[in-house]
Amino acid sequence: MATLFTRIIDGEIPGRFVWSDEICVAFLTIGPLQLGHTMVVPRVEVDQWVDLEPDVAAHLFEVARLIGLAQREEFGAERIGMLIEGYEIPHAHVHVWPSRSAADFNPANVLTDLPDAQMDRAAARLRDRLLSHGHTHVSENGARA
Repeated sequence: MATLFTRIIDGEIPGRFVWSDEICVAFLTIGPLQLGHTMVVPRVEVDQWVDLEPDVAAHLFEVARLIGLAQREEFGAERIGMLIEGYEIPHAHVHVWPSRSAADFNPANVLTDLPDAQMDRAAARLRDRLLSHGHTHVSENGARA
């Protein structure tokens, strides 16, 4: 059975994509710690990140870094948070989000009331920022670039 992330990647479930290439995709999470909170997910279903092929793991971290740079500029973040935990969905993924304080790392502080329009604008802002940096793997729908 396909994971939730595979179903998002395949378009069965909608996602707010900001990146898509042959190896991974990135989309906004529905439970953000801050506006712009993005997950970088490999296309291949691998439960734990330590089991990823080394080149896939390296690629995920590089895409996470590029998204973090865009988040820092676009959302005026002091820091960029990054987390790998993997308990809820058995599909390796990297969380990347803009941060202004240590409170932004507390999972109890998930933002649950952001309007869809605000989330859509955040995804568009990230896509535009990534494009302005010359990245060509920017996507609205997860299609392979």
